Amino acid sequence: MRFKTQVIVNPESNKGRTRKRWAEIRDGLKSFVREFTFEFTEKPCHATALTRQAIKDGSDLVIGVGGDGTMNEIANGFFEDRRIINPEATLGVVPSGTGCDLTRSLGIPAGLKSALKIISESPSVRMDVGKVRFKDHRGADEERYFLNVADFGLGGEVVRKVNERRLERKASSYVRCLVETMIRYRNKRVRIRVDGREVPQGEYLIGAVANGKIFGKGMKVAPDARLDDGLFDAVLVRGFKFIEFCLHGWKLMNGSHISHPKVSLIRGEKVEAWPEGDEDVLLELDGEQLGRLPATFEIIPRNLPVKGFLQPAR
Repeated sequence: MRFKTQVIVNPESNKGRTRKRWAEIRDGLKSFVREFTFEFTEKPCHATALTRQAIKDGSDLVIGVGGDGTMNEIANGFFEDRRIINPEATLGVVPSGTGCDLTRSLGIPAGLKSALKIISESPSVRMDVGKVRFKDHRGADEERYFLNVADFGLGGEVVRKVNERRLERKASSYVRCLVETMIRYRNKRVRIRVDGREVPQGEYLIGAVANGKIFGKGMKVAPDARLDDGLFDAVLVRGFKFIEFCLHGWKLMNGSHISHPKVSLIRGEKVEAWPEGDEDVLLELDGEQLGRLPATFEIIPRNLPVKGFLQPAR
């Protein structure tokens, strides 16, 4: 069966390296996918509009070339008016970003040829999609979909700093911005409810609503999360001070933080979070800082066909 394939490329991803290696990527696509059309994104949310139009025009396979933010925009283009446009249209991923955390959860190799081989040879699998309603930076209600991890608290502040440093053309590694943010960060008082059950109140450092396992450029925030189990893994970190973060923060790299007494893991289909007080609690989705709490996160089970691998059931 021959697919109608649309390739959407973020040339500025991976600090502009995607544009420089586009000829190599295009040649690889010709070898593995053969027939396709492609478009370059030119502005924020352009990938969403391009994807939506491609699916309406009959594309069966939409391949994204970029990082987690690009894939988030493309995934949002699979939906319109709160419905998936074509339940059989499939997402393919060519990792070409600074993070590419989603591809790790999907078991997609970083190498170009290996990733293209999965697109051309592997069957589609259906993954869960997260939907979140939140406040944008103007205070208006917003709704978006996410594939991997949504995070409120520290993560939102870190992503904001990463973006600021990029605009200033300064070093913007995630780990560097994480440490700089943590030095000044104060835990936020947040009320949280999972599937209607109140979580103990208190000050929280991190609230990760995880569909996939990994965020923050390789941190295993939810080491047992699965992309097709119909549940979020809500990982809540309470009351860490800077010295505690220095002593235990490294555990995020291998997932051993889950056993810490100040860390809770709660699985559920719906997570609600809102601040107690006037302080902003920033929110990031798939590595993009888009707004703030209050927010409601809901899982849409096995909704999006994607080229990749999902781990065996627990």
